[in-house]
Amino acid sequence: MDPSRLHDRARTRGVNPIIYRLTRALLQVVAHLYWRLRRIGLDHVPAEGPVLLVCNHRSIIDPFIIGLCSRRPIYYVAKEEIFRNRLVGRLASSLGAFPVRRGKADADMIGTAKAVLGRGEPVLMFPEGTRTRPGPLGSAKRGVGRLALETGATVVPMAIHGTEAIRKGWRIRPKKVRVRIGAPLTFPQVEPATAELAAAVTERIWANVMLQWEWLGGLPPLRRAAVIGAGPWGTAIAVALASAGVDVDLATTGDNGALPGVALPERVNAIGASELDLSDRDLVTFAVAATQLDAVLAEHGPRISERTGVLIVPAGDGTPSSASVAERTSARAIGVLGVPSDPAELLDGGAAIVLVSHDAGFARQVELALRAAKLRVKRSADVSGVERAGSGRSADAPAAATAAEGGPAPQLATGAGTDEHPL
Repeated sequence: MDPSRLHDRARTRGVNPIIYRLTRALLQVVAHLYWRLRRIGLDHVPAEGPVLLVCNHRSIIDPFIIGLCSRRPIYYVAKEEIFRNRLVGRLASSLGAFPVRRGKADADMIGTAKAVLGRGEPVLMFPEGTRTRPGPLGSAKRGVGRLALETGATVVPMAIHGTEAIRKGWRIRPKKVRVRIGAPLTFPQVEPATAELAAAVTERIWANVMLQWEWLGGLPPLRRAAVIGAGPWGTAIAVALASAGVDVDLATTGDNGALPGVALPERVNAIGASELDLSDRDLVTFAVAATQLDAVLAEHGPRISERTGVLIVPAGDGTPSSASVAERTSARAIGVLGVPSDPAELLDGGAAIVLVSHDAGFARQVELALRAAKLRVKRSADVSGVERAGSGRSADAPAAATAAEGGPAPQLATGAGTDEHPL
């Protein structure tokens, strides 16, 4: 369908009231009985006036679930590609959708959103720009901040949790869905808004969305980590995590010295292993030789909480065992990092590293932090392959990647579940 006609419909005619009410009535029944929908904070959605609803995005069903959080029809931004199917495009347009060209500035989308808000109606935006799953939320694009500033609309931050598990292929599953709506935000109207100001407002809005997300039990980004083993590998991992904004406790096991020529940043707190507190860590990394792993696990494993992920970094001879970690801790997920033979290569960006875990959410959580540290990360599900590749410290990252790609992936006994991409 012609995008200009779709924008014109949203700006002038609006939703088809008959189709909208029929769809909403049907969805109400399905959502409450099949998905056990729970909506928290409905009183935060204004009953009148222009409202910009800002939410994370996990599934194609998200705009319809959010539509049940307001008695008024909600208009929403959808990727341009879905309108190429004429039937789907007409239906989506009748329900309030209008297109956006992803990956580029779209003046038509902004113009339509402003027109809808200008006549006092609600608009839903997903600032991540695509469905983001599994793991923590993605980053928000600054267009939502620009729209909030240039329209003066009330901004309502909200989060949706559980919709990523609803659909598997064409099968719709009875998973519990929850929406939490935060207190409204208001900003002074500024037009035109500068890029810097729009980015600052977007950051403020997105922080409130993340607050709702984490209240619902959504996986947060890595904020606090502990690295056990203050030798060259422990130091390299700690420095990399700190450069990604993670606060790190670096605990020595008395085995070896630090990485020559690398100073510890402020976010790295070097302490003795006996002083280590693991109760509030998002991530615990074991950077010790395989021959020491059992002893280190005996000391620290029982203190790792069920909300913590564990990452194994081979730091010496022998084959590290993720199975040992699974047996001796209550960690929610376990991963192994395949690394080059020289720890200095980890920090200079000269080599790729391989991250493996059967928990996709945990793998993405760690990957986002490592990529924020400007590291080159590859993903795999073959835990044993990377364990073997790193066993002799002769393996570099390309060798680990080759090992990770060969052979079937064994099950990692973590007991952790897996999650599984825009309108």
